Amino acid sequence: MKKKINYLLENVKYPLLAIALAFLIGSIFVILTDNSPIVAYSALLDGSLGNIPKFGETLLKTTPLIMTGLAVAFAFRSGLFNIGGEGQYLVGAISTVTAAWVLQDLPGFILIPIILLAGAFGGAIWGGVPGFLKAKLGVHEVIVSIMLNYIALFLTNFLVRVTLNPSTLQGTEQKAYSVMIPEHARLLKFNEFMPVFGYSSLHVGILIAIACAVGIWFLLFKTTIGYEIRSVGHNPYASEYGGISISKNIILSMMISGGLAGLGGAMTIAGLTFKVDQSSGLPGYGFTGIAVALVGKNHPLGVLASALLFGIMSNGSRKMQFEGIPKEVVGIIQGIIIIFIAGEAMLKFMTTRKKKEEKGEVA
Repeated sequence: MKKKINYLLENVKYPLLAIALAFLIGSIFVILTDNSPIVAYSALLDGSLGNIPKFGETLLKTTPLIMTGLAVAFAFRSGLFNIGGEGQYLVGAISTVTAAWVLQDLPGFILIPIILLAGAFGGAIWGGVPGFLKAKLGVHEVIVSIMLNYIALFLTNFLVRVTLNPSTLQGTEQKAYSVMIPEHARLLKFNEFMPVFGYSSLHVGILIAIACAVGIWFLLFKTTIGYEIRSVGHNPYASEYGGISISKNIILSMMISGGLAGLGGAMTIAGLTFKVDQSSGLPGYGFTGIAVALVGKNHPLGVLASALLFGIMSNGSRKMQFEGIPKEVVGIIQGIIIIFIAGEAMLKFMTTRKKKEEKGEVA
């Protein structure tokens, strides 16, 4: 028990220090805008946690960040850098709309699980492409996944404008968004059974996201599959020598990672927007998910806390603007947190390398 507590403290102390220092440095920028840090951070907390509806909106913004954060963290655990969460999220969203439209005659209790699985499957296929190319041809997953982000964006826009547009499927005028998913395919909102959430659009997707985090933790640390994935991430050559297939685990890891991001897109469609807009850019959840994973130390349960932090900053920044404080201050704080977290990783790498050099293990 003592070892577990020490392990926990060792892993949370630096992120907490990084967050504290980031807010401290952020205070300097607030002062430079002729505002008070106390007013700024009070507005941040009030805007995100001031009452139950505000907290619900914070959790709503946290939900997709949990999924994309889990996607990045899972890939990291296998030694891969999935920078394609944006594209996987979009493919998951468009797959959800497609499945909901094609299967709209099914009853809701069947249709909802199907469209969520369709979104996860779409993301898994999109994530599996760089995984396959990495495993079979040695092509770096960062290059492939970032290119696939833009392919996903333009493919989604094409489908929204042509195949899934209301003008095509319903005979109405051209719209800048896809057809709506039917009402019986939508996720239940908290305010429908808990009126205390008021105007909040929080839906049960947050519960699915938390369940995914717990499930990924169990998969990684309590199953043979998870052991093999972590083993390949830690030392692929030793793993192969021990009979673990590097190729299989790389592809599997990227597919699971992509599936998590795709499920995030599916939940946004089924619980919030109910359609895909013709986007002028990428949604941003995939790139923010990288920061969420880093702050969460690439641990599924750490991602939950990290995503909540970013959700608080995202939702609270609106109230800060009402107080005359630029929203860019929040972006600065987020960037500083990432710099400190990355700095810790670099420091550990340099310390480890120096010790190896002293032992003669590095040429």
